[in-house]
Amino acid sequence: MSLSHTAAEYMLSDALLPDPSSSRAKGLRLELPSDRLLKFVTVGLPLCLVSLAFAREFSAGSQISCFSPTNFTGKQSAYTDTACWDSLIHHGFDAEGRAVTKSLWALRVFPYSLLVVAVLMYLPYLLWRYAAAPALHSDLLFIIDELDKSYNRSVRLVQHMKKVQQASAEPERFWEEYERARRERYFEFPLLERYLTCKQHAHALVFIYILRNLLLLLFLAATCLYLVFLHLNIFFQDEFSCSIKTGLLQAEPHIPPLIACKLVFFSVFQIISLSVGSVYVLLIPVVIYNALQLCQWDKGLLSVYEMLPAFDLLSRRMLTCPLNDLNVILLFLRANISKLTSFSRLNAVSALREATANKEDIDTVIDFMTLLAGLETTKPKHQ
Repeated sequence: MSLSHTAAEYMLSDALLPDPSSSRAKGLRLELPSDRLLKFVTVGLPLCLVSLAFAREFSAGSQISCFSPTNFTGKQSAYTDTACWDSLIHHGFDAEGRAVTKSLWALRVFPYSLLVVAVLMYLPYLLWRYAAAPALHSDLLFIIDELDKSYNRSVRLVQHMKKVQQASAEPERFWEEYERARRERYFEFPLLERYLTCKQHAHALVFIYILRNLLLLLFLAATCLYLVFLHLNIFFQDEFSCSIKTGLLQAEPHIPPLIACKLVFFSVFQIISLSVGSVYVLLIPVVIYNALQLCQWDKGLLSVYEMLPAFDLLSRRMLTCPLNDLNVILLFLRANISKLTSFSRLNAVSALREATANKEDIDTVIDFMTLLAGLETTKPKHQ
């Protein structure tokens, strides 16, 4: 008999989780995988394309080619290119023959506008990092520790039950007291449950998360509208008529009134704008999906923890509107599931409960541990 008791003690001691290491606090993920992907694409794509545009400008030299008159010298032709690039004003005529001008200045600032777009796309991430991430980090660290400790408390409770049952002269009375303790909820975890309930009535994290997605959605839509405006007004005109007959050159008779010019980089800017616009349009449904995740509860994780004794937050309290901080925390707990050591063990116990013929014999992890410890021979069956 002592051999079986020793084996049971070793089995229960192995079931305990090790003490959490200090690296857990450093390795917590404070961004969902979809949010990290959005940040990488929305910020990285314009920066990458702007780098290519600047590299093209530095390698190709002049970004404009003007068709100067044949009597112009080399310096006069270079001056014409520079003056037309600095002005970027198209001189033309309307249907009635009146002179009209059209500014093409947006082409010159287009690479810098993409830098502004990248900065705007980074602002929602900064909002989340400094307004929500510190509080979320504390919540996740506390809840993960408490969930693992709750599992350890259940195992230690079985160890204590085993010792009391071995020393008890009346095993039947021992199990009667155990059943009464379960009915009166002596095994509940009030600190963890009340903390989660408190988070269910808080809305700071969910407000910042929705605001982050709304800002990102607004910046994506504004960027797409800006690119559409450029294409409709400017990006179909790679040639324009330039006038250099101003200032000291205004009275020179040998200078023509208009000089035809062509934008060398025009096709590059078209490709960049189409690439950014098409990718941003495809990302808009992803942002909407991230925001809509908060419209329903993620019950899969906490349902596993109902194997803990008297932990019934899911069935008793998660019946209100899911737009609260608890639902946000559940999403990030799912993203940090590798840090939650007790989840894999409780998930295995839940799977064994589903595969057991007499499911009424296993209600909690304590019931499962008592079966492993060999106490099922004296434990009465549930009616």
